[in-house]
Amino acid sequence: MARFIDCGPALTWITDPDERMHRASHALSVDGETWLIDPVAVEGLADRLEDRPPVAGVAVLLDRHKRDADALAREFGVPIAIPDSMDVASAFDAPVDRITDTLGETTVRVETVIDWPVWTEAVAVHEASETLVVPEAVGTAAYERAGGERVGVHPMLRLMPPRSLGRYHPDCLLVGHGEPVCEGASAPLDDALAHSRRRAPAAYLRAAREALP
Repeated sequence: MARFIDCGPALTWITDPDERMHRASHALSVDGETWLIDPVAVEGLADRLEDRPPVAGVAVLLDRHKRDADALAREFGVPIAIPDSMDVASAFDAPVDRITDTLGETTVRVETVIDWPVWTEAVAVHEASETLVVPEAVGTAAYERAGGERVGVHPMLRLMPPRSLGRYHPDCLLVGHGEPVCEGASAPLDDALAHSRRRAPAAYLRAAREALP
């Protein structure tokens, strides 16, 4: 059963707390709108959203995180929004809007941080609430962290960490895998980026152990 976590302006849900990937989805409610970000459909979601502003859209910030975006967009009767840099529109049946600046009518900026042929990722930034959404480059799931890290760089990026994330100073960090960091997130994010390479051996060892049955 999914676990719901209220975190700043967002509602996060962990699809299955026992799942190794620890998939996390978010409903970000700001400026009178709620946006579902890289969402997985779970039982009870609609009920948990009743006290929030109306759902204005579904945002997909990582090209691999199509998840249940199509089904939820159709359920709520809203479009799917994808960054202008992402070429996944044909994967959806629901209407697709291109994000060139912000999510809908909100002040949430969407900025591409990785644009490779095999990996396109954007982050969502809401300065008023000091909230940052990072779908994949960093996370808090066990397989992403080394030692005592609260936040870890994705294993595939350990040796070339996305240092562009260092320009953000969030209080609240929402990730695509693992629980959110609901306050004081800037320090563990900076720590993860600064020591990503040095801690790579320990991180890879932990990831290997997590993969064992």
